[in-house]
Amino acid sequence: MSVAGLNQFVLSRHEGAAWFWKAVPAITTPSGSCAIKGNISLYDGEKIYHLPGQKYYTATAISTQRGERWFCSEAEARASGWRRALK
Repeated sequence: MSVAGLNQFVLSRHEGAAWFWKAVPAITTPSGSCAIKGNISLYDGEKIYHLPGQKYYTATAISTQRGERWFCSEAEARASGWRRALK
């Protein structure tokens, strides 16, 4: 887990290239009361939101540089094209 403002390492790759680890800024604290994490899958780019209490909520770090974001409601997340995490 990252601390706000510090880097986290994510598995990434450029099209046709090998996988590699790179550092990206992570934001791990919600903005105001918006505690729903909008995460983008590194594997297929799928947009998934995580609710507090779900299995991977705590382990999920948000990187706004990757297009990830916080949501204030499930309705907002769904309207933005994100799906709920399965676990």
